[in-house]
Amino acid sequence: MVSYPDSQGAERSLAIRRPPSVTSHSSRASTVRRHRPHRSHFGGSSYQPQNEFPVFTHTGDVEIIISNGRKEQRYLLHKLILTQCSGFFSAGTSDEWANAGEGNSVNPNALARIPSGSAPEKKMWRYELDWGNNDEELPMLIQKKAQSTIFGSGDVAPPPQPPSARNKPSAPQSGFFRSMANFSSLHVPATQSDPDDDLFRDYDNMFRVFYNYPPTLDPINIANAYVECKSLLQLADMYDALEVIGPRVDHHLLRFQGRLWKQIAKYPPSYLKLGYMARSKAIFQEAMVHVVGQWPQGANQLRGQTSDGVIDLIEDKVDELDEMKAKIEGKLFRITLTTSRGERVTPSNNWLDWLAMSLFRQWLAENTTPPPAPILKSPRPPNSRNGGDNSPLPPPPAFNTGRVFRLLGTGGSSYLNHDECKRFLRLSPDQYNRENLKRFERRIDEIKERAKDVVKPVMRNFLELDLGRDGGGLPYLTSTRLELQDFPWDEGV
Repeated sequence: MVSYPDSQGAERSLAIRRPPSVTSHSSRASTVRRHRPHRSHFGGSSYQPQNEFPVFTHTGDVEIIISNGRKEQRYLLHKLILTQCSGFFSAGTSDEWANAGEGNSVNPNALARIPSGSAPEKKMWRYELDWGNNDEELPMLIQKKAQSTIFGSGDVAPPPQPPSARNKPSAPQSGFFRSMANFSSLHVPATQSDPDDDLFRDYDNMFRVFYNYPPTLDPINIANAYVECKSLLQLADMYDALEVIGPRVDHHLLRFQGRLWKQIAKYPPSYLKLGYMARSKAIFQEAMVHVVGQWPQGANQLRGQTSDGVIDLIEDKVDELDEMKAKIEGKLFRITLTTSRGERVTPSNNWLDWLAMSLFRQWLAENTTPPPAPILKSPRPPNSRNGGDNSPLPPPPAFNTGRVFRLLGTGGSSYLNHDECKRFLRLSPDQYNRENLKRFERRIDEIKERAKDVVKPVMRNFLELDLGRDGGGLPYLTSTRLELQDFPWDEGV
């Protein structure tokens, strides 16, 4: 405490403020807001430099400029926070990087201006967004030469002038907005949309997450939220920050609950890639169950677009499911009925029961075997005779037996119902009558019950999506399960 007499001889005590802390800027800002004294506008300006996100005037040492020539976002952040959250900034602000080039060098003239005995210099870094020469390339932050400041003085280099609009072509406008775009103002009017707004949003969200602020993602429309989360993850991947950004994206999407599971069922390959980038076990597993059940339907959307470890995991789970289905099919074909004396039913000891077994096996064979290839060639397109396109027709969709197993697991009248049994028995007029039809249907129901027990291992559902009793109408199996050791990012893939 420092004491000095006032004009009346009384003493007033002044608390010496400590330099603001990087880790406690939020609590300090809230305290200032609660106990802010009355500011007088007489005798000078009452403006106080900002020292909170996104500009930490007193403590920030990394300046980041996001600009496209029409508008600009400026950040003054902390090396400590950036290096903890991003491998890109950890490498860029390291001593090894500084010694490798002149991008991080300190202005030598600044050292001559420092009086003897003054505070040491504060090292500063500066990054600007480089749009490159190719419109297909994603713009990347590059390090620029930054001026150093006297540590503890709070003086930083003044904000740079807005970059020229030629850094990136301005958006096509008309009338008043076309003329205003040439002024390179710092902020675009609220009524004017900028084609790079999504990029500005992504960078802002990434830095917000670094400082433990919630990102600004759509909380209502899950389709918009998916696009925003995917874009943010791609940016985080560029800056080696997925470990920090991923959990935030996972938390935001899981808030949609039932709507999320329905959306994953519509677009499983897309959400599988997103779940892998976000390291979200819930989203990745939900999408994996759909992808394996439909494979190879989503192969074109995943091969070459995701990690090889993910593809290997899919193929391993598909092989496991196919092996299980093959074993179950063998058991289904071996289902038999017995006579009242415990003997196996044969054509010689019970013709009617043997017909019931034959009908079931014929139905099973037809529905678990891919249809034969057509003998006749596919008809040529009408324009092929006149030198048109002679490219072959696309291959038929992959044969999936999931629907058949679901019917077997449901039982009842879902297959081989009363009408089918009646139509089949009429093919043998000497066997067709009301009493034989009832007995025939009872034996078919007995076979169905045995089949239902056989297919139980593949009827398990590991989806969060509520399928209901009939499987929700899905034409594939959802019995794929991921163990903790199956998640590819846990193995460093």
